[in-house]
Amino acid sequence: MIVRRHLAVLAGGLAAGLLLAACGSTADDGAASRESGGVRTDKGVTDTTITLGVMTDRTGVFKNFSEALTGGNELWVADVNTAGGICGREMALEIVDHGYQADTAKALYPQLEPKVLGITQLVGSPVLAALKQNLIDDNVLTAPASWSSEILDNPNIMMIGTTYDLEIINGLAYLQQQGLIANGDTIGHIYIDGEFGGNGLRGSQYYASRHGMTVREARITSTDNDLANIVTGFKGAGVTAIVLTTTPGQTASATATNAALGLDVPVLGNNPIFDAALLDGPAAGTLDKLYVVASSPPFSSSTPKAREIADDYRATYPDKPRNLGVQAGYVEGLVWQAVLEQACENGDLTRAGVQTALQSLTSVTTEDLVAPLDYSVPGAPPARGVSIATVDPDAEGGLTEAAPLFTAPEAADYRAPHQQP
Repeated sequence: MIVRRHLAVLAGGLAAGLLLAACGSTADDGAASRESGGVRTDKGVTDTTITLGVMTDRTGVFKNFSEALTGGNELWVADVNTAGGICGREMALEIVDHGYQADTAKALYPQLEPKVLGITQLVGSPVLAALKQNLIDDNVLTAPASWSSEILDNPNIMMIGTTYDLEIINGLAYLQQQGLIANGDTIGHIYIDGEFGGNGLRGSQYYASRHGMTVREARITSTDNDLANIVTGFKGAGVTAIVLTTTPGQTASATATNAALGLDVPVLGNNPIFDAALLDGPAAGTLDKLYVVASSPPFSSSTPKAREIADDYRATYPDKPRNLGVQAGYVEGLVWQAVLEQACENGDLTRAGVQTALQSLTSVTTEDLVAPLDYSVPGAPPARGVSIATVDPDAEGGLTEAAPLFTAPEAADYRAPHQQP
């Protein structure tokens, strides 16, 4: 495995990076398309190596999830290289840490972009928003660890799994199937201001409109840590469920207040809202009402491929966090593998070539790690199924599957904001 790591740059390097960002995109400065080993190539591909970028959060609010994602990416690279690589080349990762800071990501991007064919992991809705135009200008195909359907108007986005709105739609449908909510109920939704939170809210609003429900909204920032007043207001409003698109720390505040007030309603959130570290904190005993919805299964999944990845991760990284990011990171690699193999077959490993390859894929399968992926419909989520998990202190990663690859009828019918006919 080839992995190159760079921490967020120090003051002098940061200033230089900001100067580069201010000067604009590097798209027109790169090497022209050339022939290499029988295929066309440009940036990030040599006769021996294909390099993909990783823009992750190793020091910010989602560091545990991101570290697991990166571990999954690295396991995929090791497996691919052991099997002989792709298109006669080894895979390599160029890793940078932005700490969930958009300004830092903007500084790091011009240093990363010339070295890579595309990006296999980009963490954070704020970071993705800050880099949106760069990715378009530089034609960098990117697999974001951000699942907002609002970003699907960007042709350079390779969504892996389904979107935040569909996760919430599926999760609410599951709660209703379990008899935990009913038509006409009031549900509370606490969401971080931005694409992550707002797109999750879109899912709540859609599901509520289909079932005569009322959504009581509460918008917060990523640094708001005490949600007691909001949950108290929800109790006064008579909510029968709380939906979260928040950080793990905020999840702890919401569940603790839910229990302390005797409200005790189900709490539903999508993939980044839970961290196994919560089980070692003061809110540990209040997480029994929490349901976590994600495109990929929890670390403890019984799916054969998920078990295989978990075993490899445990052996390779005994001290790294164990959460659903591990399998999600591996799936990022598997989808990139499908794209690269198709591009190789087409004889075109340029940035334009991988775009063309992606758009031709109608059913990428990942051994049941995520639902089959169709990239042929512009603006549409490539999948609509989710895994639903509950908190289990005895499970590695803190979650156990309640409903693997669950797709509600409401999710199947949902039309994403940029979905074309």
